[in-house]
Amino acid sequence: MRDLCEPPRAPRYGTRGGLLAAVTTTDPALRALAHPVRLRMLSLMWAAPLSAAELSRELGISHALASQHLRRLDAAGLVELTEVRSHRGGRERRYRTVHGTPLSNRQDGAPLLAEALAHNLRDRAARRAPGQDGVTSDAELWVAPEAWDTFRTRMAELLADLHEAARAPHTPGSVLLGATVMAFLVQADEEAGEQAEEDPAAP
Repeated sequence: MRDLCEPPRAPRYGTRGGLLAAVTTTDPALRALAHPVRLRMLSLMWAAPLSAAELSRELGISHALASQHLRRLDAAGLVELTEVRSHRGGRERRYRTVHGTPLSNRQDGAPLLAEALAHNLRDRAARRAPGQDGVTSDAELWVAPEAWDTFRTRMAELLADLHEAARAPHTPGSVLLGATVMAFLVQADEEAGEQAEEDPAAP
């Protein structure tokens, strides 16, 4: 839903597995995604539409800053206007995350997204609920290609299920969880060195 006078939006991206499709560093979607606050906004708006005022309260930031981030996401086609309602004598526009919004599975997007994801991971770790179970792992393993394909597929399905189970923030009977996942094939040290030697643009 959008006003007819608004300019055309950026193309939408769609796949089932939550935030999974590919974008490039020149893509406005990736540039919009590569910010920890905007990543949190997309999670908050996944299950229910929210306004800039609601996002500012959830994130503890100013209304002006929330509006700025929301406009950036809207311009990149990552959220869509779903509701305009009267509120305190004015009009409140509420947006929802476009399901299938991409993070990235492209090498050129990994460093940008890693920085934003790491920021949010540190923040969530500091807010971890005491006395509650969780899952923590760090891995750099050599496995058969078939094992990697199986893991990647299962992880994508689990994340898709998790996103489908999402409820609006503060829904009674729900719990707030934090999950940060980034899995990919890694170049061995000798392979990375050989590629750097072959690349004339490498420092």
